[in-house]
Amino acid sequence: MAAWFETTDRRTVYEGRAKVRIDTVRMPDGDEVEREIVEQHHAVAMVAVTDDREVFLLKQYRQAVGAYVLELPAGIIDPDDPSPEAAAHRELIEEIGHDTDELQSLTVFLNSAGWSTERTHVFLARDPQPAPIPDDFVVEHEEADMEVVRLPLAEAVALVAAGEVTDAKTVIGLLLAERALSG
Repeated sequence: MAAWFETTDRRTVYEGRAKVRIDTVRMPDGDEVEREIVEQHHAVAMVAVTDDREVFLLKQYRQAVGAYVLELPAGIIDPDDPSPEAAAHRELIEEIGHDTDELQSLTVFLNSAGWSTERTHVFLARDPQPAPIPDDFVVEHEEADMEVVRLPLAEAVALVAAGEVTDAKTVIGLLLAERALSG
């Protein structure tokens, strides 16, 4: 049987790209504690795999870790996106200049359930083909320095096993895509 928790107060302490709030929560024993919660847009990540089993990855600088990270094409679901699938198609085009007619849902995961509301929808994008980038799309910030890397899927999975690919969405996506393509 689940314990009973009650939110007795909620206040926003920061609003920017994400919103940070502090919830006061009454525990089952009656004690009240504060929990910091980051409200973040949901996201998509795509494992774009060619017919010859090469996968598209991005080498992108990430300020939070102060380093370049090898990761899947991904991005937030914009308010204008009618669905996670639409966001996946948009992000594929914007980030790798390809799109697909074969988009398969692999999973939806909670990024960090202890402090964030963000969920990431992970898709397998089979046989991506070149697609024109919209004229109104402007590459900015870290994306202006992003490098598209193509690797055999088996090599990318080996990088996960070796601890060289550590980005959560990328680890999850590559392992689930390998499984989906093996069956």
